[in-house]
Amino acid sequence: MKKYLSIFFLLPALLLLPGCGGGDNKEESGENGGDEKFPAQDVTAEMEAYYKEKSEFFHFKTPEDIPADLEWTDNNQLSEIGSPKAKKGGTANARLQDYPATLRVVGPDANGSFRNYLLDEVSVNLAHRHPETLEFFPGLAQEWAIDKANKTVYVKLDPKATWSDGEPVTTDDFFFMFFFFQSKYIQAPWYNNWYGTQYTGITKFDDRTFSISVPEAKPDMDSRVLELGPKPAHFFKELGNDYPQRYQWRFQPTTGAYVVKDSDVKKGRSIALSRHKEWWALDKKHWRYRFNPDRIEFKVIRDTSKAFEEFKVGNLDGFGLSLAEYWYQKLADDNPLVQNGYIKKVTFYNDRPRPPYGLWINQAKPLLSNKDIRIGISYASNWDRVIEKYFRNDYTRMKTSSDGFASFSHPTLKARPFDIEKAVEHFAKAGFTKRGNDGILVDSTGNRLSFTLTTGYESLKDMLPILRQEARKAGLDLKLEVLDGTSAWKKTQEKKHDIVFSAFGTFVEMYPRFWESWHSVNAYETDEDGKKKVKTQTNNITSTAVPELDELIIKYRKSEDAEEMKQLAHKMDEIIHDEAAFVPGFVQPFYRMGYWRWVNYPDDFNVKISDGAGEWFLSWIDEEAKKETLEARKAGKTFPPSIKVYDQYKID
Repeated sequence: MKKYLSIFFLLPALLLLPGCGGGDNKEESGENGGDEKFPAQDVTAEMEAYYKEKSEFFHFKTPEDIPADLEWTDNNQLSEIGSPKAKKGGTANARLQDYPATLRVVGPDANGSFRNYLLDEVSVNLAHRHPETLEFFPGLAQEWAIDKANKTVYVKLDPKATWSDGEPVTTDDFFFMFFFFQSKYIQAPWYNNWYGTQYTGITKFDDRTFSISVPEAKPDMDSRVLELGPKPAHFFKELGNDYPQRYQWRFQPTTGAYVVKDSDVKKGRSIALSRHKEWWALDKKHWRYRFNPDRIEFKVIRDTSKAFEEFKVGNLDGFGLSLAEYWYQKLADDNPLVQNGYIKKVTFYNDRPRPPYGLWINQAKPLLSNKDIRIGISYASNWDRVIEKYFRNDYTRMKTSSDGFASFSHPTLKARPFDIEKAVEHFAKAGFTKRGNDGILVDSTGNRLSFTLTTGYESLKDMLPILRQEARKAGLDLKLEVLDGTSAWKKTQEKKHDIVFSAFGTFVEMYPRFWESWHSVNAYETDEDGKKKVKTQTNNITSTAVPELDELIIKYRKSEDAEEMKQLAHKMDEIIHDEAAFVPGFVQPFYRMGYWRWVNYPDDFNVKISDGAGEWFLSWIDEEAKKETLEARKAGKTFPPSIKVYDQYKID
């Protein structure tokens, strides 16, 4: 589990190697980096005063105060991640659909799709879930101990743990983490709430030893602490009201393998990650066979078809082929690039919680606050036809917004099927009883039943006309708006959308989350005049506000009993289904990709819970093989074709 719920527009795997930046820039800021000048400021005194003011949360003790009967572990028995065959070096080439709006990972516009390459996938937390057993393996923590009775996790930091600028990672960075995330300066209400309510205190025993306590001994209590990542106090010394602007294009020092240089930030065009040569975890178990390329160059190519052409000539190392048109037609098995062995094709079945692809309906918009309209939209959405015609029945229909969480997912609930009669019936209840000359329903005042359907998935733009065409049969007009991912996300975060086709990021955790997307505190707030207004920059993009659901969410959040949580999760799914603000779309049980033969993967290709080919950074580049392949292609020399299916984790 991650300590927060990231939302981003999930594109098909067009990147061979997702990266996560971070890193201190020792170069002077240039025209492409963060060169704006800001007045000097120092938050240190405020931080220290905050620790004193919140003495019930921030505690200072000595090593002698650590309980003597704790059982410390590092789970060293877990199998190694990655392949010993992996080689360091080379340059990987990948594509971005659009340029990031910021290089911050917290605050306004920070949760875009590029954040994966800045934070989520390579930064080192205290510990990480093993991809096969889901037990924790060490990251920044050398070892840890769980005191469930007192709802506390004790941690000893790895003495080698270091920020990319050479500063050691210490307990103070975890103290500052709470100060940072609880601060209004960051303009990120979700973080303020999570770090202000989901933890009850942190105790420093020495520079490398601390404990963190939580309010409930939930079934996954250990993950609440072990998946935390620190914040470098020395870097954020200038934290203040201008945080979003001051840190807009500055990379913070990282605990991960890759850093970003100012000279590699070409706004609107490209960005690159460079492997930190003195990375502290270079030889650490579970990390040493990963993060292999010396450099990962990302080039902005907005059009997917153009990116595909770049891939076919070798300018991109890999390309996502999960869409049927690419797998079966544009790079079919009999394509010369495949048959001559230059490009390999692979299908990998994974097993993890599924991103909730579907239609998210903004109830704060006129007409969409009417439940009958939303139910009508659900019945007018023909996802089965989309799956049949566009995905060639390779995908399946999603049932709820929380599929893939084993017994925590609802056992019987299903999405509403396409049903024109029922759609028309519910539209009529909302006053739309007559059809205009174009077949679209109108009400007694002549208002058409028409809404804008927005998406940031340029690669799926040809799927949406199927939904639109089918919806018209029920008298519903969907005006399609295809934006780049950053613009679509910005519009959604500002709650300016009618309906958005999107998916939240999902993490491998025991149970689904509801507070972020469904609690009313993330839908509305009160302005200075005491008037209710839509709350922006939250994950409640449907503007859902149901008192009964709110109560269940809080009870679910506080529960320590797994069975009770399952029943609560099922009841909440039923309410969400009844509200019809989310229309479940499809589930992709695998990912497919093509990659040039100079790219290598482990013998079993990837890990069980991988969300994409590059998520765990297991591949490596063979520069000699690249030279050999390109020369062979010119000379007409061929290699054995490679089309493989890895189904060891396929769910029947």
